[in-house]
This record gives sequence, structure tokens and C-alpha cells, in this order.
Amino acid sequence: MGKFVNNIEEFFAFCEENDVQFVDLRFTDLKGTWHHVTYRASAINEGNLTNGFPFDGSSIDKWQPINKSDMLLKADVPTAFLDPFTADPTIIIFCDVYDIYKGQMYEKCPRSIAKATLKHAESLGIADAAYFGPENEFFVFDDVRFIDNMNESGYKIDTEEGEWNSNTKYKDGYNTAHRGGIKGGYFPVAPIDTQVDLRAEMMQVLEQVGLEVILGHHEVAQGQGEIGIVFSDIIGAADNVQKLKYVIKMVAHLNGKTATFMPKPLFGDNGNGMHVHQSLWKDGKNLFYKEGNYANISDMALHYIGGIFQHAKAVAALTNPSTNSYKRLIPGFEAPSILTYSMQNRSASCRIPYGAGEKATRIEMRFPDSTSCPYLAFAVMMMAGLDGIKNKTVPVGPMDEDLFELTLDEIREKGIPQMPHTLREATEALIADNEFLKPVFTDVFIDDYQHYMFERQIWPDERRPTAYEFKTTYSC
Repeated sequence: MGKFVNNIEEFFAFCEENDVQFVDLRFTDLKGTWHHVTYRASAINEGNLTNGFPFDGSSIDKWQPINKSDMLLKADVPTAFLDPFTADPTIIIFCDVYDIYKGQMYEKCPRSIAKATLKHAESLGIADAAYFGPENEFFVFDDVRFIDNMNESGYKIDTEEGEWNSNTKYKDGYNTAHRGGIKGGYFPVAPIDTQVDLRAEMMQVLEQVGLEVILGHHEVAQGQGEIGIVFSDIIGAADNVQKLKYVIKMVAHLNGKTATFMPKPLFGDNGNGMHVHQSLWKDGKNLFYKEGNYANISDMALHYIGGIFQHAKAVAALTNPSTNSYKRLIPGFEAPSILTYSMQNRSASCRIPYGAGEKATRIEMRFPDSTSCPYLAFAVMMMAGLDGIKNKTVPVGPMDEDLFELTLDEIREKGIPQMPHTLREATEALIADNEFLKPVFTDVFIDDYQHYMFERQIWPDERRPTAYEFKTTYSC
């Protein structure tokens, strides 16, 4: 587990040892999608590993215009690992994107932005390390179909765990009748948990690609699971999210199933989040720890929380960047949308994990989801947190009561801020509140990103009638 190579010399030795035939270069776009180009191993040399590989940046959404499309992929050689799914031995390398026209790392490359965020913290003299531990929840379904035409739209999801299958007659089998039901999926053993062997295979393959796996379990919703991995630095943690999503989707696919990290695929059941544990360090010391304070968190950690909450609406444009994200962030489904913090209380947007010692003390932001690009999600939270440290921003809290039981009137009376309710609200907030992101996030990035949100998510969603609108409006 961990790194397989440390430098170019070890890379070629590793390729020879494993009879590598292909080298797969991978990079990430604004929405977090992993892209790749595959070279024959014989075409790889020290020169192009050092200087970069050319590709067309105009073919990636909201990147380069056609007249300035030439870009370079800069290989991060120590990230190399063997692809466990290809028929021929193939090694994957994470890449950053280089802008040949400006002679610098590309300002819209998410991985480069995350790297710049850590450098910014160092330049402020605040921290020299930032650790992130994402928890990515996912669903595994047996069949997913959807249609989106001018005169019809809809979707249908199926999983053998779905309570709607309680009376299903299976052509080549029988109905087991063992189902947890809505919100009944947390920790039951087999046969209610049908994914034991599938998750075990996922966990083993994750270890093959270098992740240190801690645990796996069924989550609350029907067909939902989670696999926990060890935290890493800001870049390593985001790299690990890309690996984890790739492995989980592929293992499900090869087992005749389909996995998704979509925040809210099932109406009326819990959704998928990406809870993110975070801490800042300097000279080997955890800056978020202060014995004797509430939950043993330092004033710096409190101000970091305050910064994220102060800018939460703008932050959400990058941590929850889909219209579907906000169908998860509603009361009653363990999706925290109330901006306060608490020790142990999972209904707060920020939880301070129980019983952590000096090295393990951290904060856990519970509102992000996996539609986000992990590099951008981690970077935007860290930039907001650093702004909070700079301005000594104090968040509302702590609040240890069950916040899910509060009415909207009670939330307003207590003066507790909330997450935005739509992607439009979040994106409008990003347009109005983005100074805290500079100089790491450029004006070009912010402008192109907000236009991308409107063009690919907000406007298309707002234009489409839904089945529920027919149900409530057709007979007007």
C-alpha cells in the first residue's frame, strides 16, 4: 500500500518488473471527471516524463479555445500504480496540466489549484501541511434507466434490496423477502446486507492500487454502502477519491451491477455525502488541538470552521456543484444543512469526532458530496478556513441538541445560518463572494466556473418540467 515508485528510475524498473505494455496518463477537469490518454510503454522516456505530453485542451469543457488548444500533461511519476482492470499490464500516472501560453501550471487545472492552496497556507505562515479524510458514500443498483426527451422524461432504479420488490416474482429465482426497508440499511448482517462480498472485493482492489482501507459497511439507505480509507495530504486525499470512485464503479460493473455517487438517486431515502475530515499542521504539530477547550479544538480550528461557515453559500458552489446536491440537503435524511458545530452531534454541519487525541483531533464537514471535484472541494474549504483564521471568525455554536428536530422558525429565532437551498443560490453567492479564494483561484477560473454551472446544470434543470409538477399542476 502507498507509493509503488518514488522517481523516474524506479518507474522504469517497476514497469520492467511488471511487463507494463501501456502507460495511462490521467487528469481531472472542472467537474471532477477523470480523463485519460494511453501511450505504448515503448514511447515513454525520461524526456517526456519530465517535460510533458501534448494534448488538446479545447476538447475539455470550459478549458481552452480552439486557437489556443495545445497544452501539456505533466506526469507526477510517484503517483504511478498498476490498473487492476485492464487486460494488458497498464500503469496509471496522475498528471497536472501545464499552460504553454502563459508558461505556468494551468489556472483551471483542479489538481494544480489544490497544490497552490497549500503553498498559500505556507506563504501566510499558518501551516505547512493539510490533511483531509473524505468519506464517500455510494449506491450499488441492479438496473438504472432514464429518459430525457422533449415530450417525456423519467427514470427507474432497481436494487434487490428495494422494499418495492417485496412482491416481485423473479423469473429465474425467488423472492428472499429479507430487506431492511427505508432508512433500515445501517449495519444489518446478511442476508439483508446483500453487498458483503461485493464490498470485500472493492476493499481488496483498493488496496491493490495503494489505498489503506480501514473498513466497509452498508449505509442507511437501500443499496447504499461506504468504504473507509486512511486520510492523506490535500493532494493525496483527492487522488485517493479518484482512485476510490474508479475502483468502486469498475468492481460493480464487472459484477453485473452499477455504482453511483449521485447525492440523491432515491426519493424518500438517505442520500450520498462526502464527509470531509480536515486538520492543519506546522512543524509536525497539529494546529487544531488545544487540550481543555470544547472538544479539545484550538481557537485556530474554531476560526477555520467560522471561515467555512461565513462563506458556506459560495463554498457550496464547489462542494455541492449539482442541482441534485440540494435534494440531499434537506431535513430528515441525516444531511446536515444547518451551519453550526458540535462534538459528536451528527446533525450539525461540522462535527468534532469523539475521543480524538492530539494527533487525531480534527473537524468533519458533513455537507459536501461526491459530485464535487475533490481537488476543488478541498481547496475551497481550506481557502475559506484560512480566511476565517486570518479574520478570527467565530461560528455559531456549539449546539449539541438534535438540530433535525428544529422547525424553520426555531432555526431563524436562534440565528443559525443554513446552507443554500439550490445550486443557483450557491452559484450566485460565489459570484458575489469570492475574494477569499484569491490569489489561488483566478478571476478567469471563477468566471468560467460560474458560467459552466449555469450552462450545464442550472438553466437546463430549470427549463425542464418534472413528473411532480404534472402531479400538482396539470389540473390547474
